[in-house]
Amino acid sequence: MLNISKNSIGRRVDISSFKAMKRVSQRKHNKHFNRFLNAFSIIAIIFLFLPWTQNVQGNGFVTTLTPDQRPQTIQSTIPGRIEKWYVREGDFVQEGDTILHISEIKNEYFDPNLVERTGQQIRAKEMSVTSYQEKVKALQIQIGALNKERELKLEQARNKLLQSRLKVQSDSIDLEAANTNITIAQRQYDRVVQLESEGLKAVTDLEEKRLKLQETQAKLISQENKLLASKNDVINAQVEITRIGAEYTDKISKARSDMFTAQSSQFDSEAQVTKLQNEFTNYSIRNDMYYIRAPQNGFINRAIQGGIGETFKEGDRLVAIMPANIELAVETFVDPLDLPLMHIGEKVRIQFDGWPVIIFSGWPNVSYGTYGGVVVAIETFISDNGKYRILLAQDPEDHPWPEDLRAGSGADTIALLDDVPIWFELWRQLNGFPPNYYQPENKMAEAEKK
Repeated sequence: MLNISKNSIGRRVDISSFKAMKRVSQRKHNKHFNRFLNAFSIIAIIFLFLPWTQNVQGNGFVTTLTPDQRPQTIQSTIPGRIEKWYVREGDFVQEGDTILHISEIKNEYFDPNLVERTGQQIRAKEMSVTSYQEKVKALQIQIGALNKERELKLEQARNKLLQSRLKVQSDSIDLEAANTNITIAQRQYDRVVQLESEGLKAVTDLEEKRLKLQETQAKLISQENKLLASKNDVINAQVEITRIGAEYTDKISKARSDMFTAQSSQFDSEAQVTKLQNEFTNYSIRNDMYYIRAPQNGFINRAIQGGIGETFKEGDRLVAIMPANIELAVETFVDPLDLPLMHIGEKVRIQFDGWPVIIFSGWPNVSYGTYGGVVVAIETFISDNGKYRILLAQDPEDHPWPEDLRAGSGADTIALLDDVPIWFELWRQLNGFPPNYYQPENKMAEAEKK
C-alpha cells in the first residue's frame, strides 16, 4: 500500500472499491497543498529581505539623573542616643526640618554648660595674653632706658678718661719743668759752693742754695708721683668704661631675657586661646548636631534606627529619605561585546515594569508601550555583574515618561542600531556575531571636525 516493495498489491486486490483509497488517490488535495507551500516559500523569501533594525538589549532599573536626587540615608557625625522623633515614615519634610533629637553619650561632653565654660576660659586666657603684652611693653621701655643710661654713663666715663689723659699731659709738662728747675738749682748750688770755697759767698748763701736744691728735688719727686697718679687715673677710667659696658650689658641682657620669657608666655597663651576658640566652635557645632535635620526636600522612607533611648555610633544610618524633586533616568547594563556599539546621544527604547507593552525589537515603529531615552553616560569600568553600566535620560523628542513612574522600578532597554535585512540578522544570530559596528552621524561629523 505504501509502494515500498516492487510487489504491488493492486495486482491481487482491487483497491478502487475502497472509499479510503478513493479519497487518498484524489489529486486535488495535493494541488492545494503545493500551492500553499509555494506561496509560503515566496512570502518567506520576501520576508527575508525586509529591513530589520539591529539592537542591543539590556535590563536595569529606574534611577535619577544626578546623584543628589537619588535615595539617601541620613547619618549622624557623632555618637549619641535617640531622645525624640519628630516625623513618621512617609512624611514630607522640607530642607532644614528637624527629624529627630539625640543626646550625648561621651562623658567629656556631658556638661550642659560646656560651651559657656569654654567661653569663660577663652576670656581668662585673653586677659592673660593682654597682661603678657603689657609686661613685654614695660620691659621694652626698661631696655630703652638702660640703653640711654648706658650711653650717658659711657659718655661720662669717656670724659673722665679724656680728663685723665689731659692731666697726664699736664703732669708730664710739670715734671719736665721740675727737672729743669732741679738742674738750675744744682748749677746754682755748685756755683755757690765754689764761690764759698773762694771766700766770695757766705755760708748762709750756701745753706740757702742747698735748701732750695732739696726743695726742688722734693718737688720733682712729688711731680713724678702726680704723673704716676694721673696715669693710674687713665687706667681707672678705661677700666670704668669696660665695667659700665659689662654692667649694662648684663642688665639689658637680663631685661631682654625677661622680655623674651614674657613673649614666650604670651605666644603660649595666644596658642591656648586659639585652641580654646577651636574647641568652643567645635562644641557649638556639636550642640547643633544634636538635632538631625533634613538635607533637602523629600519623603521619609524608613526609620533605620528606631525607638527612644537607642544608642548608635558615629556614621550609623538613622533614616532613609527620598528627594522630592527628581529627574528620572534609567540605569541599564549591557554585555561587554555590545559596549563599543553604544555612544553618547544614542536613541534607546525603554519598557517600564507595570506598563503594558508590545515589542518588536527589530521594528520599533510597530512597537507599542515603549518610551524614548537618550544615552547620557557610559561607564568605563565593568560592574560587579560582569556588564557595563549605561545611564539613560528622557528623550525630549519623544512622548514623556509615565507620571507615576518611581525610582527603583525595573526597566528593559533596546538600543536601536543599524538597519539590515532579516536574512543577515538571522545569519548573524546563528553564527553568534555582534551587530554591525558603526558610528552615528553626529559622531562621524565630530570626528571629521577633529
